[in-house]
Amino acid sequence: MRKISVFGFLIVLVMISCARKNTPSKGGAGMNTITFMSYNVHHCNPPSKPGVIDVDAVVNVIKRENPDVVALQEIDVNTGRSGKINQAALLSEKTGYHAFHFSKSIDHDGGDYGIMILSKYPLSDVATHKLPTDPATGGEPRVLSLATMTLPGGKKVRVASTHLDFHGKTNGKLQMTEVNRILADERLPVIIGGDFNATENSETIQLLDQSFTRTCRNCAFTIGEGKEKHAIDFIAYKPGNAFSVVSHRVVEEDYASDHRPVQAVLKIGF
Repeated sequence: MRKISVFGFLIVLVMISCARKNTPSKGGAGMNTITFMSYNVHHCNPPSKPGVIDVDAVVNVIKRENPDVVALQEIDVNTGRSGKINQAALLSEKTGYHAFHFSKSIDHDGGDYGIMILSKYPLSDVATHKLPTDPATGGEPRVLSLATMTLPGGKKVRVASTHLDFHGKTNGKLQMTEVNRILADERLPVIIGGDFNATENSETIQLLDQSFTRTCRNCAFTIGEGKEKHAIDFIAYKPGNAFSVVSHRVVEEDYASDHRPVQAVLKIGF
């Protein structure tokens, strides 16, 4: 009987160990902070490997950095170029972040292409809002992805992901103006992350700054194109007294995507 009990105990230990591998450790939310990441993942295609889809590379970045919530851009769902896999569902499964909301921007290659929110904590009141595009620019339709995240202890935060268009000089301004309008009457505190396809001195980011407080100034670059390096991925929040910035950094990760992830730790002030 003793041998059987020991054997059974060992099986339980193995099961617990396996479960932990797919369950993210709790971040700072229980200690009145939120760790928020924004990451354009280039449809999980490492730039150094054209045509290769490496979902695990993105998963490894998220699990290593261990944010509470991630705003993701350039997600493929059942597209031909990504082998007809649902990247949104797969990223959720492999990271162990079981709450997610995918927002479709366009049809692409037999499937959907868009953005998503991935969270350790429950999401509710999810929504997808279409953003305007000037037809004369030939730009792509873009969207704003929204969800309410419920933190340990019951506090709620509205979290958002977006990916603004870079075609022409008008789309970024049009789309950011609409984002501000959509979120103008939000009663909950809001954190937004995204690829804004605009630099800090642009009119687009000036519009962001009119409604939100960014987690950085003179931000480190998030994308490099040859010798040119630019900060175009940002995290911001509103109202200004809802949070304070504990830390902001750009993760030095250059394999998984052509963008580096941005991550901020925010102290909750409400």
